Amino acid sequence: MSLLGRDDGQQIDGRGGGGRLAAVSNAMVALHKEQFGRGPTRARSHFAGEDTLVSVLEDALLPAEQALAEMNQQDRVQEARLFFQMATRRKFVDAVEEIVGRKVIAFSSATDADAGVVWELYNFEPRPSPE
Repeated sequence: MSLLGRDDGQQIDGRGGGGRLAAVSNAMVALHKEQFGRGPTRARSHFAGEDTLVSVLEDALLPAEQALAEMNQQDRVQEARLFFQMATRRKFVDAVEEIVGRKVIAFSSATDADAGVVWELYNFEPRPSPE
């Protein structure tokens, strides 16, 4: 049922690493299933520049969140997701640091309740400049 992370040949941290991008996407799906009881049906991860990673998770809302969105209670979904993020932050950061091999210095999650899309956003410690 899931279409997990694509290995589209994109580079990761300056080296060929589409497989690592797929591993990040797979980890996001697994963590959502483990932590929230249901995972997204599609996940893609991409680098946005050298130090920012974005995972796009589609069809990611829980049934109760979908019901809230249908009741025009998108703010309640946003609030619940903010608490989910705070409660599970370390697990998401640890998984990405292990796969990518870089230290995460900032992490955030965003949700569009109407579209059922969640974005997991990671910013990595900049690499030292070569001398």
